[in-house]
Amino acid sequence: MTTPASVMPRATYRLQFHAGFGFKDATAIAPYLGRLGVSHVYASPYLKARPGSTHGYDITDHQALNPELGTEEDFSAMVAALRQAGLGQILDFVPNHMGVGGSDNPLWLDVLEWGPESEHAGWFDIDWDPDRRYLLNKLLVPFLGDQYGVELKAGNLALKYDEDEGTLAVWAYDTHKLPICPLFYDRILAHENAGLDRLSDLFSDLPMWRPQVAERARALKAELAALLNDDAEARAALDAQIASFNGDWKALDALIQEQFWRVAYYGVAGDDINYRRFFNINDLAGLRMELPAVFRHAHARIIPWVEDGTLDGIRLDHVDGLLDPKRYFDDLRAASTRPFYLVIEKILAAHEQLREDWPVEGTTGYDFTNLVLGAMINPAAEESFTETYKSFTGLVTPFAEIVRECKIRIMENEMASELNVLGRDAGRVARQNPMTADFTRNILQRAIKQIVASFPVYRTYIDMDGAQEDADRRDLDWAMAQARRGDSNIDPSVFDFLHGALSGQVVAAPKSGFSRTAVLRFAMKLQQYSGPVMAKGLEDTTFYRYNRHVALNEVGGEPERFGISANAFHKANAQRAKNWPHAMLGTSTHDTKRGEDTRARLAVLSDLPEEWSRQVTIWSRLLRARRGDIGGNAPPDRNDEYLLYQLLVGSWPVELLEQTDEAALQVYAERLKGALEKSMREAKLHSTWTAPDTAYEDAMQAFARDALDTNRGGFLASFLPFAQRVARLGVQNSLIQTVMKLTLPGMPDIYQGCEMWDLSLVDPDNRRPVDYTVRQVALADLEPRLEHVEGRGSLLGELLQDWHDGRIKLAVTALLLDLRREQTSLFATGSYEPVSIEGGKSDQALGYMRGADDQRLVVLVARYPGLRETDPDWGDTVAMLPDGRWTDWLSGRVVEGGQAVKLGELFDVLPAVVLRSS
Repeated sequence: MTTPASVMPRATYRLQFHAGFGFKDATAIAPYLGRLGVSHVYASPYLKARPGSTHGYDITDHQALNPELGTEEDFSAMVAALRQAGLGQILDFVPNHMGVGGSDNPLWLDVLEWGPESEHAGWFDIDWDPDRRYLLNKLLVPFLGDQYGVELKAGNLALKYDEDEGTLAVWAYDTHKLPICPLFYDRILAHENAGLDRLSDLFSDLPMWRPQVAERARALKAELAALLNDDAEARAALDAQIASFNGDWKALDALIQEQFWRVAYYGVAGDDINYRRFFNINDLAGLRMELPAVFRHAHARIIPWVEDGTLDGIRLDHVDGLLDPKRYFDDLRAASTRPFYLVIEKILAAHEQLREDWPVEGTTGYDFTNLVLGAMINPAAEESFTETYKSFTGLVTPFAEIVRECKIRIMENEMASELNVLGRDAGRVARQNPMTADFTRNILQRAIKQIVASFPVYRTYIDMDGAQEDADRRDLDWAMAQARRGDSNIDPSVFDFLHGALSGQVVAAPKSGFSRTAVLRFAMKLQQYSGPVMAKGLEDTTFYRYNRHVALNEVGGEPERFGISANAFHKANAQRAKNWPHAMLGTSTHDTKRGEDTRARLAVLSDLPEEWSRQVTIWSRLLRARRGDIGGNAPPDRNDEYLLYQLLVGSWPVELLEQTDEAALQVYAERLKGALEKSMREAKLHSTWTAPDTAYEDAMQAFARDALDTNRGGFLASFLPFAQRVARLGVQNSLIQTVMKLTLPGMPDIYQGCEMWDLSLVDPDNRRPVDYTVRQVALADLEPRLEHVEGRGSLLGELLQDWHDGRIKLAVTALLLDLRREQTSLFATGSYEPVSIEGGKSDQALGYMRGADDQRLVVLVARYPGLRETDPDWGDTVAMLPDGRWTDWLSGRVVEGGQAVKLGELFDVLPAVVLRSS
């Protein structure tokens, strides 16, 4: 698959659309983004989503724009403004699921109304024949805040009539619409009123209209609306009937029991849910995108936008949720006659490679995020850092054991129902063959739990053809070996059967005794399950429990790997240049746990491990002594305390480094409070989202408030000098991170606002409003001053001295985006090779060369700023610069190649040089 260069982005800028930032706002900043130097806006989803959505992934109507973002006219004006600024568009799109609940998803409402008979019943991944027989032909709707009976008696479920549609529905909290099936309208309409009595009789006759029941019901609803609009007596009679139901909860319950839905307390979902969700989120229901009708419906707006040039590309969210990702990618490519850029959100394990036969440009860049971070972490500090963490917290459990424990917890709680279904399906398959007929659902379910807990990757990719790639076979074999040890009480033959089923081997030969389709469908369903379990167990649980160095606890990251070698760094980049030269390169996203500059700061701690250890000990004594807890036994526990110190160091606002501003401090305190709450609840140790432990949470929040208390400033007096030093050193990491993103193989993305400092905490903190006025003014001031190469060195030196305002990062970003515009082919298809660095401090720098045709570019970056501050002399360390005359694009310095060049001379202005052959 080859995507033409004409639609390939040069660089993108991510915009998060929501009610506070719509099409008009994007229109207003289009000229600024064009001047900054990106080629495309990379937009969050803007199809119609749940009201108040801050991310857009909860789409409720694929046919319409989100009205909270603006009108169709506003959208057209935005598209025109982007084009005028020389910008194309990449759209984020989620094929896996839709937003459900509420009252605004017509497909979901139709399924609730008609159950298995709905024309959309097969569009969602619903099990209409579950083991929970009370849900036979019913859809569980777990949206209640308390038990069903409690909410029913309290009047929080109420029958209502919609005069515009002529429909009847039960509403939960006036928010969730639960349609009454027209087959039961006669229960409500029957009355002495002649008009209602006539319609009651007609509705009771609906079964005689099969298979056109729904069409006939629509006609009768229209008649009902007309009658009630014209006949006040009939309307009053219906209102009285409705009031009688709402006044008698037993009568309302009897009506509810007849429907195709079963409304329930949200906590029931973990055990009894019978539709596939996005992870464990009840109001995001999985779509069966493998069905042609679903595919056509979901892409009814997207594909025409590609065809007419509104979109040059698509970013696909959560592709591992799809039953058959490759088939979907093929279908998507085939749906458009115009080529387009296509990248996918795919989390890769360290040993895992993206499938080369997938017709995509690459991933959305989480692997790159962690690669660049790894290059900034000093591996030599691992032993010291680990010892500090263990001695401070008392925690010694290996990371891998925590992951396994958390995955099992997810399967036994939030996602137990899906595990039950897999056990049932495995049992049905096993009973097809006498040799496996005695494997019970319980024993199979236990084995499946061990297998999924042992998966070293998010999922494998066997499909209905039954072919298994070597990578899948390797990962499945590993999981099986670990699973057998995980529960040795399970008969080995059970694992043998499941291994054969998940690999397709039990049906590889004819007359196996098993249904080939049933076996492969079971394997593919388990693949859909293993991904969410990994995500919830690793990203959303383990990453909040294991706090050795939280910068490493990033989406797609491996916190147990403390930094990477230069060889590993070069190997990864060379592979991307060869196989995925247009993959997206990201350092901040709407999902990253920490902002890119927060991580860059925290990376500095690996340069100062002994000082860090001393500081946290001092801070803990200061804060706990104030609370009368000399022994350190009162809450919060030491692990959460250790997390707090890292969050403070990483995200401490620039404006609070040198002076105290009570208003700014209060804003920061609220941000920190939200991050701590999420961290505690996601860790699921002392508190959870479903059962918050307010006593523990209050203790943690009070501890954080004490740290920020300026009236008792012992902690702040100790903390601020260290925070100032780390922040200053972190600037150097931020700059080399920016340089690497904009020069390494791939297509760089700038997350909204990150052309200046991004000291965000976990979402939703990273979706705060961006001050584009500040950025536009700064860029307008810098543009004329950056035009001439000769004067850049002194300008960038001044900006680095005054780094607090973020203009140094903006200047470097604009300069390198301009270079990408000048040397498009070099960055789009250029080769990659390491530049040799030799000498006593060779480990403190990285170098690489990009080349295409007669264009060459050498990039050198200095890492470990804490070490260099302590010992700034580079000594005999040199870079072996290729032949030629080179000009640093950033400083304007001219360097002669073909010789060893001293790094001390190259890094006298910035911790990076970008040498262009001349």
